[in-house]
Amino acid sequence: MVQKELTILNRLGLHARPAARIVQTAAMFESDIELTKDHVTINAKSIMGVMMLAAEFGASVCVTAKGSDEVQAIAALEKLFNDKFNEEF
Repeated sequence: MVQKELTILNRLGLHARPAARIVQTAAMFESDIELTKDHVTINAKSIMGVMMLAAEFGASVCVTAKGSDEVQAIAALEKLFNDKFNEEF
């Protein structure tokens, strides 16, 4: 199991487009991937779950991956977060 604390860096926070990008990225991996914010844990492969987090700019989200490709999954999600979900340059 691998865990990483990531921060929402895009100004609009975790709205529909970034949520969809998280789900698309998570779906590429076999590992079970969860996001946790304010003691709420959701499946990162569920669009409704990701949207439910309602993570705003600056919010901290703990990403947990467990499985054969957990390291790669965390790295891909970290890049997505750091790239501001490809919304801002």
